[in-house]
Amino acid sequence: MAQDMTLLWGSGSPPCWRVMVALEEKNLQGYNHKLLSFEKMEHKSQEVLDINPRGQLPSFKHGEIIVNESYAACFYLESRFKSQGNKLIPESQAEQALMYQRMFEGLTFYEKLNSVIYYEWYVPEGERHESALKRNREALATELKLWEGYLQKVGAGSYLAGPSFSLADVTVFPTVATAFRFGLSAERYPHLGAYYTLLKERPSIKASWPPHWLENPKGQDTLKDI
Repeated sequence: MAQDMTLLWGSGSPPCWRVMVALEEKNLQGYNHKLLSFEKMEHKSQEVLDINPRGQLPSFKHGEIIVNESYAACFYLESRFKSQGNKLIPESQAEQALMYQRMFEGLTFYEKLNSVIYYEWYVPEGERHESALKRNREALATELKLWEGYLQKVGAGSYLAGPSFSLADVTVFPTVATAFRFGLSAERYPHLGAYYTLLKERPSIKASWPPHWLENPKGQDTLKDI
């Protein structure tokens, strides 16, 4: 089954990482994959455009089925391989509801994180304003406090939607990990820090850890004062 799958991906990209974690959780190792470079603009290559006309990563194909949006790919893998690997949608309706809520809130978290750590990448030099970056940082701080509260509410050792690892964790953990990669303080956000420490040892996450993070574990300090 996995031999019929192709994933084109970039190291450190949370959307790519989401799909890779889902593949690991569903025991779909052995799929075809190719690591591409964002810096070299390889995500705009014809190889990617043949699968994903937006020229974005991840680009994912299973047989003749193409699912490029990371959330959609995660849902597809859980639905298509429901009885294989780990179950990623809880039985409890209350946990399901919380899982869906956290998943889609995770998109806002990811957007606000990107607005800070990639501000200089996204905004041309002549259009940058210190006041805009300050607003972005304040918005991210507010978002982080929300997630800190969410994790405090579910309790120590729990996942985002309760006692079971779910699609919420598959989709949101890469954003949390990126925040810590860019210097987020675990002392200032202890519940997020505990969640990060718990999940980074999970086999699916260790197996899909961004290779350039392994080569250079230090990271950056962009968020150290957030």
